[in-house]
Amino acid sequence: MTGFKNFLLRGNLVELAVAFIIAGAFASVVTAFTAWLTSLLPGTGNLFADAELGDLGFFLNALIAFIVLSAVVYFAVVVPYTKAKERFFPTEAEGTPADIALLEEIRDLLRARG
Repeated sequence: MTGFKNFLLRGNLVELAVAFIIAGAFASVVTAFTAWLTSLLPGTGNLFADAELGDLGFFLNALIAFIVLSAVVYFAVVVPYTKAKERFFPTEAEGTPADIALLEEIRDLLRARG
């Protein structure tokens, strides 16, 4: 029972639950934006309904909606997140990390002594 309690109270599980809740809310916002954007184009939301393409028309409309949705997610979430992450948590410069360099220095001093 202790293992299950530790599993439930671990921070990762709570963060994952919050992420799913936020993702669900964000998905509805992006879906509404996509519907609004496709409604601005000629037609009534289904761009290919009047083209007499049948199921292919619905597929093409879904494909365009997916591309728009992906673009919104990329430019509204991924790009700002990547820039913020690099700004606040910069990647380490190439080369030997500081702790490894310190250990190598200690090793070299010990070799020189003995």
